[in-house]
Amino acid sequence: MEIIRGLTEEFEVCFINGGEVVEGFKIPPDVQVVNLPAIKTDSEFKELQLVDTTQSLEEVQEYRKLKLLKVFEQFQPDCLMIELFPFGRRRFAFELIPLLEKVKANKGNTKVVCSLRDIVVTKQDQARHEEKVCKLMNKYFDMLLIHGDPQFQKLEESFSRVNDLNCEVHYTGYVVQKADDASNNIHEIDVEKPYILVSVGGGRFGHDLLECVIKSATFLEKRIPHQILMFTGPFIPHEKYTQFQALANGCTNIKIHRYHPNFLKYMEFADLSISMAGYNTTMNILTTQVRAMILPFTGNDDQEQTVRAQKLKELGIVEVIHPSELIPEIFAEKIIRYLKYQPKRIKFDVEGVLKTSKYIHKIVKTTDNRNRKNQKVMI
Repeated sequence: MEIIRGLTEEFEVCFINGGEVVEGFKIPPDVQVVNLPAIKTDSEFKELQLVDTTQSLEEVQEYRKLKLLKVFEQFQPDCLMIELFPFGRRRFAFELIPLLEKVKANKGNTKVVCSLRDIVVTKQDQARHEEKVCKLMNKYFDMLLIHGDPQFQKLEESFSRVNDLNCEVHYTGYVVQKADDASNNIHEIDVEKPYILVSVGGGRFGHDLLECVIKSATFLEKRIPHQILMFTGPFIPHEKYTQFQALANGCTNIKIHRYHPNFLKYMEFADLSISMAGYNTTMNILTTQVRAMILPFTGNDDQEQTVRAQKLKELGIVEVIHPSELIPEIFAEKIIRYLKYQPKRIKFDVEGVLKTSKYIHKIVKTTDNRNRKNQKVMI
């Protein structure tokens, strides 16, 4: 969404959302939004699952495919930007390949860009995976934008065949969120009193971390004057959220919420952040320079967060949480010790929004739509 905000200054933008809608999430008012029937994966990333529908998976897949083709035909974008695919999300090839074929038939009037984070998930058969990625990239894509800083993390470290890609390849710097300065209204916080911010991104994972923090609150209450403010994420299962609320009942130093649209503002004031090590949360940590403890997600043998967390720890920027430390008494002591630590400040390239817009502007200049008032980007 930060990329979209940057693009709206120069382009007409159509945003296609294939996942669940987050209530209260702010989207620029001049962006055309198309919400497809939501599909997600199970917790083990083995199967696709539907959200709030009685239709079959096959029916929803067919509808989504046709809807994408229809939106493309109506919007006629100068640029189509696809996040992650084909480096990941290949389970969504059922709708993306027909769309890419449609674009290809458009005879170069629509440029195709892959939007990629700094670290991609490796596979058991990495050579076969990379061969498929190269074939799809070289067949359909005009540009690869890597939202990272090569001084910190090169794509080659998780994808060895970058030099086999025929398209333009550019690093944009990291994409970072900006706090909504117009919304300084953050509730539940006494800014004169230090507090610990706890979060796990969307909330589908990290439940062990949340449970451990809640159980640690009793030990911390007797030792430090901090409040604990916990955001479980908007996608946490209802039964888990209810369980955590009950578990925290009676603890005077912890408050639990699902989500807040201006989460970054809370982090700016925090004395300590405890979280997973996902891209967006890590960027928030780097931009706010908050003291941070992070637990890398390792499900599905995913090493992305582990790589990122370990590099940041070696630079002295964060403290890494190991699963063996998720024992309330041990974890409480770890928090108390780390509150005394002063993390290092290191500058990263965080111009991802600006540079992405510049690269998109550069590539669409070659399309034959000169009579348009505004050029169009479909994401």
